[in-house]
Amino acid sequence: MLINFFLALKDARIPVSITELLHLLEVLKARLVYADIDEFYYLSRMALVKDERHYDKFDRAFSAYFKGLEDLSSMIASMIPDEFLRREFEKSLSPEELEKIKSLGGLEKLIEEFKRQVEEAAKGEGKEKDKEGKGENGKGDDGKERKGKKRRGKRTWDKRDYKSYDDNVELGTRGMKISLRRLRKLARTGAEDEFDINNTIDKTAKNGGMLDIVMRPERKNTVKVLLFLDNGGSMDAHVKVCEELFSAARSEFKHLETYYFHNFIYDGVWKEHKRRMNERLETFDLLHKYSHDYKVIFVGDATMAPYEITHAGGSVEHWNEEAGAIWMQRMIDTFDKVIWINPTPQDTWEYSNSVAITKKLVDEHMFPMTIRGIENGMNYLSK
Repeated sequence: MLINFFLALKDARIPVSITELLHLLEVLKARLVYADIDEFYYLSRMALVKDERHYDKFDRAFSAYFKGLEDLSSMIASMIPDEFLRREFEKSLSPEELEKIKSLGGLEKLIEEFKRQVEEAAKGEGKEKDKEGKGENGKGDDGKERKGKKRRGKRTWDKRDYKSYDDNVELGTRGMKISLRRLRKLARTGAEDEFDINNTIDKTAKNGGMLDIVMRPERKNTVKVLLFLDNGGSMDAHVKVCEELFSAARSEFKHLETYYFHNFIYDGVWKEHKRRMNERLETFDLLHKYSHDYKVIFVGDATMAPYEITHAGGSVEHWNEEAGAIWMQRMIDTFDKVIWINPTPQDTWEYSNSVAITKKLVDEHMFPMTIRGIENGMNYLSK
């Protein structure tokens, strides 16, 4: 059973290894859970999952695998996998993991040991019920009526409490903040307004115990970011998530400049969408205003007619003398790092020519708007 469960987690793309499986066996052997599926859920999650981003996938896999199961004693009948499943399990292991199992006596011994532990737990559960009386209903030794178990509410793993942590789902402001922090570069600047406890202790010790308080400047994020947001048209469907990204970026970066564009970057951008026709800012001015170490992030679905990128006059709002592709190349040539974050599902990108063109123009540095996607983008920008 435990091997089947292990394979189910692998199928759910949770990075579990034989080492975590062996840890789980050890804690089961230590009787840290006692024939209780709820306790087994928390214990197995603690032993097998090392990153909270995989908690939601674990909950879904756990729910699908143990659906309807009330206690660990129900596992025994399905515990030993057939020969095909054994072979499949061994295929999923690395040479190092196979060697580790071999050193423990082989897969057969591993399964037998777990079976013995579960059977002992099941016997212990029976004894506990005998102590309580007749179990779920009837009279106990004290002659008082025993009520049956109350129907349990929604299981913990079915509540999807960790859905927002999943690195493959679209994310809210909190998840975005966590991802954007990958781009942090902290430096101490400004007035000395933060208590430095380590240096205070050191100075005081050197002064023979006479208190010498040391202050230091507060650490602040020194990364400089240019954020360009696509606005209008097909991006209307992504307004909420873009607003959340803007909110998260504004709270994470002290040096943040935000501009808007429509579909693609051309000769002009704007600060406020409603004034885009009257208060455009020359893109050339931005290229000369900001230093090369600014990190540039474009956010847009890159969904448009290909000629809007590749040809002069491609803009749907005004006549652009030069193609958008030329302006994007100028961005790449001016700034050290440029990425594009796309709010549309990554598995749909291959069906759009304009997305493919945009992805190529940013040197393949296009990332989906998921926790993992933004983290990957921030990792690239921080190198």
